[in-house]
Amino acid sequence: MFDSISIPTILVSYVALLFSLSVHEASHASMAYWLEDDTAARLGRMTLNPLAHMDLLGTFIFPILGMATGFPFIGWAKPVPVDPRKLTRRFTQRVGYAFVASAGPLSNLIQALIFLGIMFLVVKAVVPVPDMEFRVFARALLAAKVESLQVLQLGTTATLFLALLGRLVLINLGLALFNLLPMGPLDGAGILRGFLPWRWLPKFDRVQPWMGGILIVLALTGLLGYVLGPVFGLLFYGIELIARLVLHF
Repeated sequence: MFDSISIPTILVSYVALLFSLSVHEASHASMAYWLEDDTAARLGRMTLNPLAHMDLLGTFIFPILGMATGFPFIGWAKPVPVDPRKLTRRFTQRVGYAFVASAGPLSNLIQALIFLGIMFLVVKAVVPVPDMEFRVFARALLAAKVESLQVLQLGTTATLFLALLGRLVLINLGLALFNLLPMGPLDGAGILRGFLPWRWLPKFDRVQPWMGGILIVLALTGLLGYVLGPVFGLLFYGIELIARLVLHF
């Protein structure tokens, strides 16, 4: 199981995960602060320092085990505390909470777009042959291990940087899609609850305590991949079209 461990891949993937989770949680805290709830800010959660957001199981043990064994991991950080009673009265309480919940996945989508753009710039800068640009981009984005990029002979710094950018794109897309599932305690449940008709809320709230257990079962059995796989496929198709257009391949 551990015979094919790649230390460079684990390090690059873990750095990308820590950064992505930190931005995700800081975005929740910042949105809450903008909506006049300073609970998270007073607890030091409105920061990109990963130490403020780390959870022993979700940010350390499970991700490291997943990266070492190849099992699809799910990383998470400590939930950002929000006091809905303090949220601005410009919106209803539940709509305000929905805005706070949406800030995390939105930050991941924005990060994915930014790092995708940087990947295009780096590939065009370091690849001397234009018709190789798309192949280098695709390998950097989808490579299972950092070592597999060495065949491109781009140099150690460029190889590691491209690997890091590829992980940042993939991890942020994964975090965004995962957290948008309307299953408590994920952000998607808070977002959906903010806009459901009032008459649906009692039923919605009754089933949410069961959602955490269902989510764990889906993850452990691999069924979660079947749920998110088609969406990932569409995103990758879009990324490929953009890459071919930008890289002129």
